[in-house]
Amino acid sequence: MTRKYRIFICAGEPSGDNHGAKLVNALREAAPEVELDVFGAGGPKLREAGLDAVVRTDDIAIVGLPEIARALPMFIRVFGKLKRAAVQRKADLAVLIDYPDFNLRLARSLKKNGISVVYYISPQLWAWRKYRISTIRKYVDLLISILPFEKNWYAENGYSRVEYVGSPLVREIHAAKAKAKFCEIHGLDQFKPIISMLPGSRHRELERILPEMLRAAAIISAKKPETQFLVALAANRRVEEIERATAHLSSSEQLGLKGKLFRIEDATYDALAASDAAAVTSGTATLETGIIGTPMVIVYKTSKINYSLLRPLIDVTHFGLINLIAGERVGKELIQNDLTPEGLATELLRLLDPTENNRVRKSLKEAADKLGSGGASRRAAEAILRLL
Repeated sequence: MTRKYRIFICAGEPSGDNHGAKLVNALREAAPEVELDVFGAGGPKLREAGLDAVVRTDDIAIVGLPEIARALPMFIRVFGKLKRAAVQRKADLAVLIDYPDFNLRLARSLKKNGISVVYYISPQLWAWRKYRISTIRKYVDLLISILPFEKNWYAENGYSRVEYVGSPLVREIHAAKAKAKFCEIHGLDQFKPIISMLPGSRHRELERILPEMLRAAAIISAKKPETQFLVALAANRRVEEIERATAHLSSSEQLGLKGKLFRIEDATYDALAASDAAAVTSGTATLETGIIGTPMVIVYKTSKINYSLLRPLIDVTHFGLINLIAGERVGKELIQNDLTPEGLATELLRLLDPTENNRVRKSLKEAADKLGSGGASRRAAEAILRLL
């Protein structure tokens, strides 16, 4: 008789959707004799992997306390819908991926309803809101970690049910096209400097950060006119958002970037691999950029009220994940008030210097090597199957 497992999954953001899809595929590969009924909340990649989407999460990625407060009624409805689905469909296991503000509450509710909980991709408790470890202890049966220092951190804080699998990004992050081919397709000159700009996957991030990036590009263009700039859009963002950000520039800034600004869709890794340097919004993208090996400036800006509320809760030496893994400031960080067009332009120009560029690339490789040698999704799947 064929075994059947009902697995509930909740991934609330594009990065979680990506990791979740790889995990589902790895589960099927690791146990082809098992019938999997996978349902819950996910985006396009999880749905493509076979998730029965009780909730489509494409449009609910929200960051910041005021934004969350305004969206609270919607989140309450989504929470109730997912909880009911997990209970009514008698999930054998819940796999909650990142998205801690939502998923830690869901873990509590599901565990109280007798459903075993796996948390995949640890909330960054080592960085801020350490008190949440009490929720992990009570309601999470297994935590699957993708960062090398997390298992020891949890052990030192009284939680031992941690499986470190390495980063699922290793060996899965690479350019599909060689630089020459990429440049030919997009009308770029491969022999002139190229800078990529990754303004984030959330609307508010793009709204606040992209104009600063574009102004920095205009400054660089005035000093180094041959430089080409790529805006790499996240999969869930629209071209119109770039146009709105560009409209914030002065006429002289727009003129200075004319013919030098390129929009890149569905080819972020190719863009990074072809670039001499990049401005990258803090988050998973800094890991991806580090694995590819492109020297970067790590940036972030939120509203003044968000920053004033959240900054006192953050207890970490570096914001950028690649810097945390490296244990040093491999990528310069420009956060909140430090993110200015002038400051960003200065740092990107520094990275265009060949000697500095080579030095940073070597440091990025050393940091990326700490993430393991690949196969993380498979190891995560095997850990879940053992628990089942």
